[in-house]
Amino acid sequence: MNKFFYLLTVLFTMNAAAQIKYPVTERKVVADEYFGTKVEDPYRWLEDDNAADTKAWVKEQNKVTQAYLSSIPFRDKIKSRLEQLWNYPKYGAPFKKGDYYYFYKNDGLQNQAVLYRVKKLSDEPEVFIDPNKLSSEGIAALGSLSFSKSGKLLAYSVSTAGSDWSEIFIMDAETKQLLSDKILWTKFGGASWKGEEGFYYSGYEKPDENSKLSKKNEFQKVFYHKIGTPQSDDKIIYEDKTNPLRYFGAGLTEDERFLILSISQGTSGDEIWYRDLKDKNQHDLRLLVKGFDTESSVIENDGNHLLVRTNYNAPNYRVVLIDPKNPARNNWKTIIAEKKEALQGVGTGGGNLFASYLKDASSKIVQYNFKGKAVREIKLPGIGSAGGFGAEAKDKEFFYTFSSFNKPPTIYRYDIASGKSTVYRNSDVKMNTAGLVTEQVFFTSKDGTKVPIFLTYKKGLKKDGNNPVLLYGYGGFNIAMTPGFSVSNAFFAEQGGIYAVVNLRGGSEYGEAWHKAGMLLKKQNVFDDFIGAAEYMIKEKYTNKNKIAIRGGSNGGLLVGAAMTQRPDLFKVAIPQVGVLDMLRYQKFTVGWGWVTEYGSSDSAKHFPYLYGYSPYHNLKKGVSYPATLVTTGDHDDRVVPAHSFKYAARLQEYNSGSNPVLIRVETNAGHGAGKPTGKVIDEAADIWAFTMYNLGMDFKD
Repeated sequence: MNKFFYLLTVLFTMNAAAQIKYPVTERKVVADEYFGTKVEDPYRWLEDDNAADTKAWVKEQNKVTQAYLSSIPFRDKIKSRLEQLWNYPKYGAPFKKGDYYYFYKNDGLQNQAVLYRVKKLSDEPEVFIDPNKLSSEGIAALGSLSFSKSGKLLAYSVSTAGSDWSEIFIMDAETKQLLSDKILWTKFGGASWKGEEGFYYSGYEKPDENSKLSKKNEFQKVFYHKIGTPQSDDKIIYEDKTNPLRYFGAGLTEDERFLILSISQGTSGDEIWYRDLKDKNQHDLRLLVKGFDTESSVIENDGNHLLVRTNYNAPNYRVVLIDPKNPARNNWKTIIAEKKEALQGVGTGGGNLFASYLKDASSKIVQYNFKGKAVREIKLPGIGSAGGFGAEAKDKEFFYTFSSFNKPPTIYRYDIASGKSTVYRNSDVKMNTAGLVTEQVFFTSKDGTKVPIFLTYKKGLKKDGNNPVLLYGYGGFNIAMTPGFSVSNAFFAEQGGIYAVVNLRGGSEYGEAWHKAGMLLKKQNVFDDFIGAAEYMIKEKYTNKNKIAIRGGSNGGLLVGAAMTQRPDLFKVAIPQVGVLDMLRYQKFTVGWGWVTEYGSSDSAKHFPYLYGYSPYHNLKKGVSYPATLVTTGDHDDRVVPAHSFKYAARLQEYNSGSNPVLIRVETNAGHGAGKPTGKVIDEAADIWAFTMYNLGMDFKD
């Protein structure tokens, strides 16, 4: 882009922004007192997403937003290019159940991937479940799949319009006929079969219709459902009438001997209980791992003992063998010792353990036997993410997937005995991914901590300080940001931008210590890391402050909101997506209470001042020029309720003194992100990239 065109674009953008007439958002006198501090909340009324005035406000905001986006000269070109890039067959790795191999496939632009099956891998695939036929709008999505051990029966969940609420259906896998059984009001989990007689699942009581997407979810229970009976007859296996704010998850070991119950008070820490179903003298659940101060999960049983992944006395995690009859921690036997790399998970298959580590946020896979002896490290193609290491005990092979920012997914067939990986299927992406480069750099954060960034861009990039950058991060809940391919993000690199992913504290990239360094009263470290990444890229001449866009979703939306309120001068564009933006009231909606272990709570005198100090909604200031901002959310988001985005956008429009636009995009029949139809995904991506590129002074390159 020449200088004249750039200046013309900037002037046009400023004029367009100056001409925006935002809907009038009524301020109402509402205030709360927290430990002697009065906090105003004038947009509290927007929390009622069912109210007529809220719906009218959303409609008017969307009208303004779409008018702005449609005026961007190259928005349609971006959408057309994204449709071209998206339109290639996308396959999931096959998995074996009973006599069949199953796999997902999206032909290209189908709203939902279709589940296929074959008896032999060379056979013509047979459609098994096509979720596109469940909704004319493509808003019904498959969730969990759980086959009975024989593979004859399948329990699968379906969610609609992006909601976390799901329904479980039962199918005769051989005939593909649905049984009469149907389970309603489940969240976050599927079915765990006991033979073919029935299964365990977690569920809630039927919620009120008007508040089902916003009311706090309480008193989850574990049920047993017997096939052929109504849900009303389901037996309660576990409930806690004294602690309404807990999660319960039940599962069985592969041989169906042990019933495992995981109990958590939030997103961190869990207590493990068990029942030996072969022990005729045991009729109750008994404690295996006590307390909520550590993370533990049962991998599998080895005869009478249980293999458990835990971070007790091992912040990078280890694998221990526990005798259920003598479960005290001093009796635990270490099978796989803690290493310098963080152990993310352990799969089983063919009588082996497959340990998935992260080495500087990139996958490293090691195969062990059940006694903890290393068999081999599985050679991977390079820096990237590998997943799918698991099968049944009788299996001799399985399929795994490898991808990176510049490498579309490749599916490999793995022979367990020999350790040989062979390419099973490549991706046929319609772009020159070989022309993209991914490098990993490290910078020093505010407190001296070394933090990695993955940078993806076109070959030949010049470090002249003028490259547009999209800085992405998450930084929380023990979730790692690992390399993975996205045609949408690759498109930005194709257009001459740098797609930068920061491995912030709060994630699991370097184990539990890394997680704890970015949670509770140390959350500011996450924001400092993100801000530090932007400053590093300016210092190293990758870019300048007028060329940086920041983006993140959910907890990453909180990240963007906090970063732009703390350093509005540092970023040109901000995209907080489905973000947690009101840190004083997040715990009052749906499953927000579960995040108190991560954030703390405004109900605590200890935590309130800290939360109030960085809460994006509360730290917006009058008379500040904020970055060009596009807030995005979905009207069916019952994970992070849209009230966060509504209130934040309203206050940002009120306070912003500069010429940058402040818009909110509310998707209808969409939730937190999972299960979103391809058509909606592309529309949203086109809008976000158009807004981002336009406000960074970029042009579309054919």
